[in-house]
Amino acid sequence: MLYGFAKVLVHCVLAAAFRVRVTGKENVPADGAFILAVNHKSNFDPVVAAVYCPRKLTFMAKEELFENPLFGGLIKRLGAFPISRGRGDVGAIKSAFSILKSGNVLLMFPQGRRMKNGARGTAQTGVAMIAHKMKVPVVPMCISGKYGFMKKINITFGKPLEFTEFYNKKLDSEELRALAEKVLDNILIHDTEVYEK
Repeated sequence: MLYGFAKVLVHCVLAAAFRVRVTGKENVPADGAFILAVNHKSNFDPVVAAVYCPRKLTFMAKEELFENPLFGGLIKRLGAFPISRGRGDVGAIKSAFSILKSGNVLLMFPQGRRMKNGARGTAQTGVAMIAHKMKVPVVPMCISGKYGFMKKINITFGKPLEFTEFYNKKLDSEELRALAEKVLDNILIHDTEVYEK
């Protein structure tokens, strides 16, 4: 109930603040577990993803975002749970496995942190590692445009990426890195503001 109310409320606010265009919703699986992999420019990104994705999301958010009672309460209602960055939060990883095992959708940011001024950054291996371990597809989602009153925001859902050929193979760090970069490439192909590495 709280999730649905929060989603409708925030959708109204976003529709009033930005000119949002969404394409590729047909690429989002109607059921079953998957990872929604999104580029990261702003703290608004998880809120936008939660509102415009047809499926209910659960996502990891840095614990600092929960320090603000209003914003922390909002993202919690939209499916967020805290993660301690840089401290190897094993509990968060176990939570991610549990979410996917239950057939739900996990939102992740392959870049690992906010990237400003169109910087590409380097893909972190977490998305590839979890997708490989749990044998689930990855749906790339790109948020293109800058947040600002009546600015145009384009949201694009790409076709699901499935790494089925690797499911029964143990991957080393370089192979995981290559898969992670593939995920990021499939997101940023829709972003007109991305610069070179």
